[in-house]
Amino acid sequence: MHLLATSSTSLDEIVEPVDLGQPPGDIAVLSFADSDLAGLAAAWAIERAALPSVRLAQLRDLKHPMSVDLWIERVGRHAKVIVVRLLGGLDWWRYGVERLAAIAGERGIALALLPGEDRDDPRLAAASTLPPDELATLLRFFREGGRDNLAALLRRLARHAGAPCEAPAPCPVPRVAGYLPDTGAVDLDRLAAALVPGRPVVPIVFYRSMLLATDTAPIDALCAALAAHGIAGAPLMVPSLKDAEAVSFMRTALRRLAPAVIITTTGFAAGGEPGAPGPLDEAGVPVLQAVIATTRRAAWAESPRGLGAADLAMHVVLPELDGRVLAGAIAFKSPLPLHEDLAFTALANRPEPDRIDRVAARVAALVRLRATPRDARRVAVLLPDYPGAPGRTGYAVGLDVPASVLALLADLRDAGYAVGETPPTSRALIDALAGGDEAALSIDTYACMLARLPPSVAERIDAAWGAPADDPDARDGAFRFRARAFGNIVVALAPDRGRTHERRADYHDPALPPRHALVAFGLWLQHAAKADALVHMGAHGTLEWLPGKAVALTASCFPEAVVGPLPVFYPFIVSNPGEAAQAKRRIAAVTIGHLPPPLVGTELSADARELERLVDEYAQADGLDRRRRERLARLIVETAQRSGLAREAGVIADVAPDEALRRIDAWLCDLKDLAIKDGLHVYGRGPVPHTPTAPSPRLRGEGGVRGFFDELDSRRAPLTRPRVGRPLPASGAR
Repeated sequence: MHLLATSSTSLDEIVEPVDLGQPPGDIAVLSFADSDLAGLAAAWAIERAALPSVRLAQLRDLKHPMSVDLWIERVGRHAKVIVVRLLGGLDWWRYGVERLAAIAGERGIALALLPGEDRDDPRLAAASTLPPDELATLLRFFREGGRDNLAALLRRLARHAGAPCEAPAPCPVPRVAGYLPDTGAVDLDRLAAALVPGRPVVPIVFYRSMLLATDTAPIDALCAALAAHGIAGAPLMVPSLKDAEAVSFMRTALRRLAPAVIITTTGFAAGGEPGAPGPLDEAGVPVLQAVIATTRRAAWAESPRGLGAADLAMHVVLPELDGRVLAGAIAFKSPLPLHEDLAFTALANRPEPDRIDRVAARVAALVRLRATPRDARRVAVLLPDYPGAPGRTGYAVGLDVPASVLALLADLRDAGYAVGETPPTSRALIDALAGGDEAALSIDTYACMLARLPPSVAERIDAAWGAPADDPDARDGAFRFRARAFGNIVVALAPDRGRTHERRADYHDPALPPRHALVAFGLWLQHAAKADALVHMGAHGTLEWLPGKAVALTASCFPEAVVGPLPVFYPFIVSNPGEAAQAKRRIAAVTIGHLPPPLVGTELSADARELERLVDEYAQADGLDRRRRERLARLIVETAQRSGLAREAGVIADVAPDEALRRIDAWLCDLKDLAIKDGLHVYGRGPVPHTPTAPSPRLRGEGGVRGFFDELDSRRAPLTRPRVGRPLPASGAR
């Protein structure tokens, strides 16, 4: 396993006491949800003339016990009404709940402790001072949501504070709906009628709370970016992908819309049991995860990790369980202007324009791949060149890469791809890649392409490696690549990332920028070779280990600069999910698990077999012939020492005879039980038969080749639980 330096924790993540500095107010509302607070601020702006003083506070700022004490001393003890909406129940803010319950009981404050999710926590009701019926009514205002309901909530709280306000009952608001940026919530018929005929449709799934808080700017911007690519965005609003009504709505909507790709901005995993289809799976198309982060924009820009721990869990790790492909972050929390009368600064989801454009470009690439006939698709097949044994070009863990590429070329031809004449052997393939200079990119063209990337990319490369013309792979005014075209399929070995004589040290260096040649190779694949997709054959390459953020990359991060929006399909050894995660999260790869090499038992050497025979005789003599057993015990130890096996068994000179026998017996048992890899796996093929004339069988089950071609067609391969003796299925971030 290789560690990124970007996995560090910074000091700003340590909880420190905070004094919000708020003046006292009659009504105080605290919540973990920015949508609650932003909605209340908007409702207060309408109702302010009829309301007593109101204070809003984000519970994220009151994590430290001292912060709680300061807020209670300045605001809480003077309030007439306090409402707290807690995500995760009492245990997430136990100290604050206990202190507020105590102060409310002492001072006669109307205290409502409400759950922040759909499940109730009876401990919160028990710690409140308002009766259960009133708590249920207040909670309904939050759960229905929307500006009108939140305005009515403030009026009801004002009554508890002694103000003569009339407050209507909570008004139902649709829980699921379509959405149009200029209109708001609509039914499916109106959404479908608004889509431009003939354009590919891409549903955008987002949380209902964003609409209720009038915080849909990222969804609006994403729709506009997709439209610029000729794609019809179809936003769909849900409270949660685990909600039964939402699941039924999504299935109906997806059948109606017939999507080419799905984008979801919802967090967590939506599926149930492992392998069970989720509400987004039935359409059979790729599902991209676009992150609307709770991380603040400034923190994202400065952090080498990219996202905070909560976003990483909710929007990256858990969605991977559903097989979603991480497309990137499209919005971050940014402060709105200060509400002086509320002593509160609301946070809103502010779109990040270039990140939205990147997600739209990824979607467009997948749509284009799906629409292009197989015989017209241009596919680049990249051989990893992991620094293994010297002279071993095209090495991957557990995979015979050259043989796998030849097998893939044959399968591509059989599947209808335009594949030209291919080399007959693995050696011939490697020789073909090493010879010839037809794959090239002029330095002048490269300079123009590089200028379209953020200036920091070129500056860092120049600082580390000098000018493009000084690169070892630049000859006669051009970069020369180890690549060959076989019809529409390009097979290539990427240039070294760093110094050839220090390949092992440079391959995973988290700080070392790639050489100009590697960046030029990525730009050549995208713009000169015009690849529709990139197949990375085996674990693992260097692209996903290039410098940049760990997740939520920027345009200046080198994985994005080199790979761009190309769809990446990555056969990866199934026993190493930790390193596969880097490819999923940093180059948006669809990782496809392949079998490890078959295991075979070991054979004992002549000395070990002789030692085993003596141990067996000793076991038979034990309890029958004491003198023979003692002679055999001495003979076993002498034989082990004479053959040198005693040292391997951990038997040293001063070990007692009984202990020496025990160690020798245990070592022989371990040696016989040891299983070792028998050769290398060939992708899409079963284990090599031990009869020299029998061919390797193709794997045509649920996974293997079929799953690979499903993904390459931009169809979602089914997520199934692996079974003994069967290949693992294709898995997009699976």
